[in-house]
Amino acid sequence: MTEPAQKKVAMSALDQLKSFTTVVADSGDINVIGQYKPTDATTNPSLILAAAKKPEYQALIDEAITYAKSVSNDSSAQLEAAIDKVFVNFGCEILKIIPGRVSTEVDARLSFDKDAMIQRARNFINLYDKAGISKDRILIKLSSTWEGIEAARVLEQEYGIHCNMTLLFNFYQAVACAEAGVTLISPFVGRIYDWFVQNTDKKEFDYLDDPGVKSVTRIYNYYKKYGYSTVVMGASFRNTDQIKGLVGCDLLTISPGLLDKLSKSTDEFGQQLSEASAKKLDLDRVTADEKTFRWQMNEDAMANDKLSEGIRKFAADAVKLEDMLKSLLQ
Repeated sequence: MTEPAQKKVAMSALDQLKSFTTVVADSGDINVIGQYKPTDATTNPSLILAAAKKPEYQALIDEAITYAKSVSNDSSAQLEAAIDKVFVNFGCEILKIIPGRVSTEVDARLSFDKDAMIQRARNFINLYDKAGISKDRILIKLSSTWEGIEAARVLEQEYGIHCNMTLLFNFYQAVACAEAGVTLISPFVGRIYDWFVQNTDKKEFDYLDDPGVKSVTRIYNYYKKYGYSTVVMGASFRNTDQIKGLVGCDLLTISPGLLDKLSKSTDEFGQQLSEASAKKLDLDRVTADEKTFRWQMNEDAMANDKLSEGIRKFAADAVKLEDMLKSLLQ
């Protein structure tokens, strides 16, 4: 008598996604990152601020305070040292549980100061080096301003420091990043979607017609068509449909809430993007020198609004983190 056939277990949407795309956890919460086993992880001031308030990570904060007091007697120097060390401490812990890279973000208040961004990025790398972490496992996150992109050019070419360009909303931002030879860009899907919902009559979009999905698709196809080494990591998702529309993108960085939904879903997630398909497209080659970049940003109300807003929000959370650390440095 033959054995009854075993029922095939449906693959989760998250596992389907992982077969086409590198999945990155968008979180500063070390325990949550470990739960979903991503390849890489990204952090930013907002995520670190949220994690830093949790009692289970108090030791990382305390160690940063001790370090800051040891490097200087000057209060402002101590504060800067404490903030940088907090970011690096979280990064080091995250790297213990992921096989790939962690992204660590330079203070958004430096977004228009090329030299300051370079200095801060090099300081992060030095701190990681002292902790025994190779720079190959670190991505330095910089705002995709013209100055941020030029800072990334120097960091990549002169120091071999890999950069992740964040707050990217416009095609010409992406072109400038690729021409600067940066390692990775993080175009924001959800924030583009938010802007169109708030500023146009259309409030709902099919997942392939979503303005954020279309923006990342255009960038991905252009990069692959012309053979740029810069890779694309879609970011800032509002729902799983936006993720579904970008299956096949080089990387996608996803919040814990959406990772949980994907892990519990068995919806079909087929490949949408591929290098082979992009190579066949008829796309005009463009360039993005400073004049072109600034004009194209000026003409793009959405990108202008969201870049400025993003810098302000990250800067505000950096100040909140500073205030938390100031009280501990007394």
